[in-house]
Amino acid sequence: MDETIRDALRCSLGTPARRWLLAGTLVAGLLAAVASVAAATPADRTFAELSDTVQSLMSVATPLFGILLVRDLRRASVRVPVLPTVLAVVLPAVVVGVVGVLICAATLALTPADVADDPWRFAGTVAVGSVLVHIVAGLVGTGLGLLLRSVVVAFLATIVLPLGLFALLGAVDALRPAQPWLTPFGSVRNLLSGEMSALRWAQWLCVLLIWGVGLNAGGAAVLSHRDRPTGR
Repeated sequence: MDETIRDALRCSLGTPARRWLLAGTLVAGLLAAVASVAAATPADRTFAELSDTVQSLMSVATPLFGILLVRDLRRASVRVPVLPTVLAVVLPAVVVGVVGVLICAATLALTPADVADDPWRFAGTVAVGSVLVHIVAGLVGTGLGLLLRSVVVAFLATIVLPLGLFALLGAVDALRPAQPWLTPFGSVRNLLSGEMSALRWAQWLCVLLIWGVGLNAGGAAVLSHRDRPTGR
């Protein structure tokens, strides 16, 4: 198992295409940070506001690392356990999250424009939340990659399903409070605001269990069923 995990970790960022994907994701985050600081009013030039824009944008690409890892799993010449692949997506997720934190911090610190009175409020919580956002996004990628064979369809599903559910719950007043409990985007807004409470951490944990653990467990079961030889 240890060797399998090491192999999966190497594969997570071990090809030129995936390194280009990582580089493109980080460049997009940098450009978004510069543009956001330039366009924002001084009151909105805070680490939390900047992270909300930058990390949310980069998290769109993070699931693709998980989907590509699952594609490696499907193409393996021998049957490989699913768990190492799921765990391996944490590496690119953490890299994107941490570098995103550094991009936001550097952009805010170096901006020549006026900033908010307390631009670094909740900075520690936002930094931790930024990494957690990408970990959940990566796990959504592995989960939907296990459920859907097509890389393109799985990637589109990582955008359409979470946002679609968020919009659906938001369209009904009685269901709107369920958004942070059931959708990644609902918890993302809380994490990147930095204003976390015991209730909001419980909401994030619920989202992790649904979209991280549950989705991947269901995907692993479906993959195992597909691979099981059929008898007459």
